[in-house]
Amino acid sequence: MELSGKRILLIISGGIAAYKSLDLIRRLRERGASVRPIMTKAAQEFITPLAVGALSASHVYIDLFSREDEQDVGHIRLARDNDLVIVAPASADLMAKMAHGLADDLASAVLLATDRPVLVAPAMNPKMWAASATRRNVETLKADGIHFIGPMAGEMAESNESGTGRIAEPLEIVVAAVQLLDGAPKPLAGKKVIVTSGPTHEPIDPVRYIANRSSGRQGHAIAAALAKLGADVTLVSGPVTIPDPMAVETVHVERAEEMLEAVISRLPVDIAVMVAAVADWRVASSAGQKIKKQPGEAPPPLLLTENPDILKTVGHHEKRPKLVIGFAAETQDVEKNGRAKLERKGADLIVANDVSPETGIMGGTRNRVKIISAKGVDEWPELDKDEVAERLAALISSKLG
Repeated sequence: MELSGKRILLIISGGIAAYKSLDLIRRLRERGASVRPIMTKAAQEFITPLAVGALSASHVYIDLFSREDEQDVGHIRLARDNDLVIVAPASADLMAKMAHGLADDLASAVLLATDRPVLVAPAMNPKMWAASATRRNVETLKADGIHFIGPMAGEMAESNESGTGRIAEPLEIVVAAVQLLDGAPKPLAGKKVIVTSGPTHEPIDPVRYIANRSSGRQGHAIAAALAKLGADVTLVSGPVTIPDPMAVETVHVERAEEMLEAVISRLPVDIAVMVAAVADWRVASSAGQKIKKQPGEAPPPLLLTENPDILKTVGHHEKRPKLVIGFAAETQDVEKNGRAKLERKGADLIVANDVSPETGIMGGTRNRVKIISAKGVDEWPELDKDEVAERLAALISSKLG
């Protein structure tokens, strides 16, 4: 993973995540890149130009109207004299300026003037990230060709705050930068994709739930593989213990109804890959308090009701994606059940596998799948789940021409 000789313009905006830009500078320089930093006024409230300059071994640019820096129209030179512009952290304010073409400080003027690739690493409170104005701005920037890494889910700097809004880790930003600069073809560039992954947890009471053994590894790997081919990927993930994939927007949900809502709200897209092992049933009415065991009494009955069928809903939706792919986790009659699911759910492809306990597939790191379509069945050998993801991403690319 080398950046030897690459010139990176790093724009640091305001927010507590600005401190991570110091580590990002170090990681970029370790890989041979030169880093020229710009700091907004707000960024200087969190870290100092002295620290940024020491780590980057470069002059730190802070003022649009600097007599010294602007003698040769410095902001235009900064905008063009680089291979990549990274905005990390990118605040909601700076992204709003980018989306609306404002240029009232050095950072926004450079971003408006640049003709180089721009990689944005957002960082903000989850409520700010979810706000309608921010969502509109993000969609505008993506349509303009701006690349995103993150934000990620987790604990915020504010006490008792958690959700999606954390800046991607420095090494994740470096990986995304390498992918942008490696010159590899991006056959899915401009395509919007939604992927579901992991299990769902259907509550019985506040401490118990109905679930399955899905780890989310296959779905997460597919999301990452599609992003690597240039797709704009949203991953809707049930509860998992693995990290969010890089260069992917991840939405975390618990229940099947939440997953359906997250998927439908993001249509239309070009491709839908429904990998999640969604619980077929939920408790009709979950208890508000923990159900206590009573000595001498039989366990209370659980009345179950059917969960929404997310794949079938997408496969027959008025905003149906051009390509709909479902997964069929079976323990018997894999091909027969996969064919029936293909027709019943309105999918273009079904990726079917045997998840019997002895296979070790559900929750494991390897997979053996059959690709079922109206034209027939293609059986793949046992592969690492990352390899399955890469092959499926290549197949999706070929399907879209």
